[in-house]
Amino acid sequence: MIAYLSGTARSVRADSVIIVAGGVGRLVTVTPAHASKVRDGMEVELHTDLVVREDSLTLYGFESADERSVFQILLTVSGVGPKLAMAVLAVLGADGLRAAVAGEDKKTLTSVPGIGAKGAARMLLELTGKLPAGGVGLPGTASTAAVAPGDQVVDALVGLGWKQAQAENAVADARAATPDAPVPALLKDALRTLGGRL
Repeated sequence: MIAYLSGTARSVRADSVIIVAGGVGRLVTVTPAHASKVRDGMEVELHTDLVVREDSLTLYGFESADERSVFQILLTVSGVGPKLAMAVLAVLGADGLRAAVAGEDKKTLTSVPGIGAKGAARMLLELTGKLPAGGVGLPGTASTAAVAPGDQVVDALVGLGWKQAQAENAVADARAATPDAPVPALLKDALRTLGGRL
């Protein structure tokens, strides 16, 4: 299993990045918030989890071992696959998920695209007492950089399951509230807006 990866970022997309290490580029799926912090040529470190399926090998990357642990635990929940687990981390984050489970907050869980009332109830039942305490990221992990918000946030939201028009409206609302917000903050505000519309 590939549990850790360090190298140079290439071809950064809304939900993935290629990490070049030892002359080999590995495609790693990450959350949109994490992708927004990475730039081509940047040295990055990721905790990773290799998900093996009958027809694919997919590498998922995380800023901390804690986030990776939460992802792995999410995969044990009935009906939760890697894509939905990443959506949970993208919308709520590890700490947000912990808070939602501790508070038995179904509404917060249903703010994640793909999770309905039944799915939220099942997650609460299966995750109670299983989530680890919070952790810290790698010291070398890319730090948040303030950049002008743009289509990257809309693309990330569409990738998480919202329609283009919904994503554009949410980003416009978030930008109107905080015009100079960096991309990660804009993404969180847009997700919060969309969550309130579900």
